Amino acid sequence: MNATPLSSTDRTRLGRLSERGLTDRASLYEVLDGGLICHLGVVVNGSPRVIPTGYGRDGDTLYIHGSTGARSLIAGRDQEICVTITHLDGLVLARSMFHHSMNYRSAIIYGTPRPVTDPDEKLAALRAVSEQLAPGQWDVVRQPTRKELAATTVLALSLEEASVKVRNAPPSDDDEDYALDVWAGVVPVHQVFGTPIPDPNLRPGIPVPPHVTDRPNPTHATP
Repeated sequence: MNATPLSSTDRTRLGRLSERGLTDRASLYEVLDGGLICHLGVVVNGSPRVIPTGYGRDGDTLYIHGSTGARSLIAGRDQEICVTITHLDGLVLARSMFHHSMNYRSAIIYGTPRPVTDPDEKLAALRAVSEQLAPGQWDVVRQPTRKELAATTVLALSLEEASVKVRNAPPSDDDEDYALDVWAGVVPVHQVFGTPIPDPNLRPGIPVPPHVTDRPNPTHATP
């Protein structure tokens, strides 16, 4: 594991509420590894666009993928992009509307991605994306064909320039508002996996595999 602290640049240095920033790389890994979806920010034909997509991490590289015809990925190869991942852990209800907030863990990564063209790295990147969403699935399904690989774009984004911001606390009201007869606290938010639903075309006798049934729910933070 890379023990180098997170970068400090004009874009990653927090201004307001800087005490919520975490600078250790392990915190970045935790946010990334616990997520299921990221948002890719890119400019396409002069217009900003934010695309939700799957991702995977291998060491200090973040991989995103999509169709070779995806305009966001085509544009992303030639410019700086940003990728964000956010976990919503709780709704913070205060005594005043001004101090309502959310408990969250978030990360943002900046950089210019590189297209992945090496066949071995491309397969490893796709495996990382698959394992992020469905651990264990890569090893039991048919592997991509050469045609499918040719139809897939993979971008690699370095984690060199990144920031992490976390809130995990009860409400922070003004001193005079603590005397109000208003309930205040945190409503936790949990993401859970439901019971697997078989494909209607599934052949009889094929059970749900253990890596699907035994998958733990995502972790969450509590104040």
